[in-house]
Amino acid sequence: MDTIFTLLMVLIMVASVLLVIIVMAQNPKGGGLSSTFGGASSAQFGVQRTNDFMEKATWTLGGTIIVLILLSVVITGKPSQVAPGQQPVKKEAPAKQSAPASSKTATQAQAPATPAK
Repeated sequence: MDTIFTLLMVLIMVASVLLVIIVMAQNPKGGGLSSTFGGASSAQFGVQRTNDFMEKATWTLGGTIIVLILLSVVITGKPSQVAPGQQPVKKEAPAKQSAPASSKTATQAQAPATPAK
């Protein structure tokens, strides 16, 4: 189970780094790589497809990260099962304490007996 969790964490990290790279390559105003290759006209050399690819890659990687995270939670969220040869650890109940003596008997034992007149 630890191997699967480690594999999922590595995949999540790789997808996250790729997502950061793709998002940083995009220009928020629509330029990005397409303005680098195409200049003013984004129809030259098929540069218009660069924006489509970047957008699809962003959504795909984002969805992949979400699916991998949910999958890791489902796999690791199950309670662990005890192996057949092992006994579960039993907790002992605390020892019962005796009730404290009532205040009447405590004061009678402390107070000295007064002689009767």
